[in-house]
Amino acid sequence: MASYKLLIKPSAARELEALPRKDRGRIVAKIKGLADNPRPPGSEKLSGEEKYRLRQGDYRVLYSIQDASTTVTIVKIGHRREVYHR
Repeated sequence: MASYKLLIKPSAARELEALPRKDRGRIVAKIKGLADNPRPPGSEKLSGEEKYRLRQGDYRVLYSIQDASTTVTIVKIGHRREVYHR
């Protein structure tokens, strides 16, 4: 399987930096894993959107996959209570 290129939106990068240090490392590891497998076990496609969700404890990573250009774009990172609100 081809390795995907990871892109992270500037707003998502700021959200990642704002997370507690103990959770940040695990979330970064999950994001890096998306380069090898953009649809890992436990990821879910969001209904009504072309985005996927990845869980890590109480935090969620929302991302989109462009198979044609083999790119994964991290759109939003946050607590499960807040991440789905627009």
